[in-house]
Amino acid sequence: MKTEDLVIGKKYEIHGYKHDGNIHRSWDEAVLLEIHDDYLIFGNEKTKVTESDGRTWRTKEPAVLYFFNKAWYNIIGQYKKNGIYYYCNIASPFIIEENTIKYIDYDLDLRVFPDGSFKVLDRGEYKYHKKLMQYSDQIDCILKSELTNLINLVRKKELSFEPGTVENYYEKYKNLTEK
Repeated sequence: MKTEDLVIGKKYEIHGYKHDGNIHRSWDEAVLLEIHDDYLIFGNEKTKVTESDGRTWRTKEPAVLYFFNKAWYNIIGQYKKNGIYYYCNIASPFIIEENTIKYIDYDLDLRVFPDGSFKVLDRGEYKYHKKLMQYSDQIDCILKSELTNLINLVRKKELSFEPGTVENYYEKYKNLTEK
């Protein structure tokens, strides 16, 4: 499937894989809100998530999701009562197959809080999987560079981190799904 075949308002699945090709986590739906040359924006709320071991759960809050076709990360803006939180995955650029957005999750995550502070998560998991799955030096270099790029976006309050952005896309999501 090509980007030009995507449809605003349509529901798509999301699959996150690990470097070894095994599925890590999947979301049963995300509504496409906007198409850009370099990224797609989706929204979802109380969507079913399936873990690699078969456990399932539902997200608690509305989310706006950014998937990039060149950058090695994706961004999830979580609309919580006390502000917007972001969960950012260091991950491969997405591909689209059979109405499913697919990417490889590379363990490192960036948590961004409503006040703009942030924390890098899962360094131990990254180190473990890097050795276990034999990430190449080239992949390691790309991932660390992209983490720096992502932190710079947070500091500059650009793209999804610009105040009001997640709220505006959540309104768009509600308008598309209430029809």
